[in-house]
Amino acid sequence: MQASLSLPTLSPTIPRSNYVVHSTLPLAPSKPINLRFCGLRREAFGFSSLSQSDSHRVRLAAASRSKKVSAALSDNGSAPKSFDYDLLIIGAGVGGHGAALHAVEKGLKTAIVEGDVVGGTCVNRGCVPSKALLAVSGRMRELQNEHHLKALGLQVSAAGYDRQGVADHANNLASKIRSSLTNSMKSLGVDILTGFGTILGPQKVKVGASDKVVTAKNIIIATGSVPFVPKGIEVDGKTVITSDHALKLESVPDWIAIVGSGYIGLEFSDVYTALGSEVTFIEALDQLMPGFDPEIGKLAQRVLINPRRIDYQTGVFASKITPAKDGKPVIIELIDAKTKEPRDTLEVDAALIATGRAPFTHGLGLENIDVATQRGFIPVDERMRVIDANGKLVPHLFCIGDANGKMMLAHAASAQGISVVEQVTGRDHVLNHLSIPAACFTHPEISMVGLTEPQAREMAQKEGFEVSIAKTSFKANTKALAENEGEGLAKLIYRPDNGEILGVHIFGLHAADLIHEASNAIALGTRIQDLKLAVHAHPTLSEVLDELFKSAKFQKVKLQGKLRGRTEEISTQRKEGTRGNQPSLRFVDLL
Repeated sequence: MQASLSLPTLSPTIPRSNYVVHSTLPLAPSKPINLRFCGLRREAFGFSSLSQSDSHRVRLAAASRSKKVSAALSDNGSAPKSFDYDLLIIGAGVGGHGAALHAVEKGLKTAIVEGDVVGGTCVNRGCVPSKALLAVSGRMRELQNEHHLKALGLQVSAAGYDRQGVADHANNLASKIRSSLTNSMKSLGVDILTGFGTILGPQKVKVGASDKVVTAKNIIIATGSVPFVPKGIEVDGKTVITSDHALKLESVPDWIAIVGSGYIGLEFSDVYTALGSEVTFIEALDQLMPGFDPEIGKLAQRVLINPRRIDYQTGVFASKITPAKDGKPVIIELIDAKTKEPRDTLEVDAALIATGRAPFTHGLGLENIDVATQRGFIPVDERMRVIDANGKLVPHLFCIGDANGKMMLAHAASAQGISVVEQVTGRDHVLNHLSIPAACFTHPEISMVGLTEPQAREMAQKEGFEVSIAKTSFKANTKALAENEGEGLAKLIYRPDNGEILGVHIFGLHAADLIHEASNAIALGTRIQDLKLAVHAHPTLSEVLDELFKSAKFQKVKLQGKLRGRTEEISTQRKEGTRGNQPSLRFVDLL
């Protein structure tokens, strides 16, 4: 079962704003501010949001507020009286990078500790190199699809590829982004401390194997995750591999088994089948793609799996996997997921373990601050503040990203880091995780934000409201038809009584780009009644969302009272103009 995409706890309402305003807090905003749900900030590509003079002033301002002190190891039990840094971040992945750059913008003297390489999983072993491989698989699919090309009037000779050239493309992209991330932090005055960070006590971190101790007013743990490998599976890095190994593309096996059919497994199936491999999915649950909305999952299976060289077994565990050796193939022993009885034995050329990711939190020194992990995850509250073994908040300590398990996505980690920085600089902020989108970069793509239909109906039953569904097809979109890519569906899950968006799911061309209109609407508390009035350029794929919102239907609300001497029934389907000299009633006025 693919467990990388953990869903947030269902909350009764979706807040209109991420900011919580308290009169006691300085700099409290008077209006909602659009939070950047970013994975890699623009600075990662060498563009700074601060001018050179602005950056210099920020560093001077931060330096004037902070005085360096040397902390002795014998003082670990008590908090220091002055600090080396305003903010110290353990882990230089996308989450730590986003937090560091936002901290500099806020004038904080910031350092980041990294024991491996800058960029973390996303840049080096995840999002970035995988998209390079998927770009290749997308081009290969276009060139191999004779029917599609013929419909466009194109003729292309047989397509081929150079495996090492494809692998180099992925590796070069990761190196470029990693270098840009490093340079962006250095240019803005972020100190990069090399070594593994260990928490010694309140506001104290030891860096590396030496006795160097760094103090900080606030600390963020952003150590990320590693591939999860179930018991009984022997990984040799050659024939039994994780996503870390697969991204190197050292070989393209004739037949590869992929254990787990979540978004990691799906993306690699897209790559391998485009390059000529046959794929077998092994899924513990009774259906493929268990983390997706069921309706979207069924459509995706019909398009992404059934026509391709892919077969699958569901409801089974891979109880034992033995790497290939001495001329023998990889041997996979399958048992029934429920009864644990033997089901089958597969002999394949390779096996990819895509069963999710596990938090990387061992060795952080959490015992020094009385913090106990839960299945490896560091417990936090809604503000990412770390909770100790007694259920109390650990002062000045936060945890973001995969290490806390709230939502194991790179851009979620970045958003959490930005949220923490907002808090430590005086603005209380609670991140709405239901507004954070996710995407699977197959061909076509899958994207989602908010609740699935079963989750929404479960919430509605508990809280006593109705759920409505609206859908629109890519076959009705001019741009999609011009691309001869009409296979796709957009689905809206919403409340017909007040227009609140509960979830949006898209399967189709550029779905990963289209989802952000919906995610930003959820983040800002925008109701569908207002989205109906938005204007989209024609002809564009964005009109898929335009038609989706316009197709939503709303309940009619009856107001008992005298308006012009009679009871009026007011439709909430769309804002209307004025009626004579009487202003029309908007839906929000009825709440």
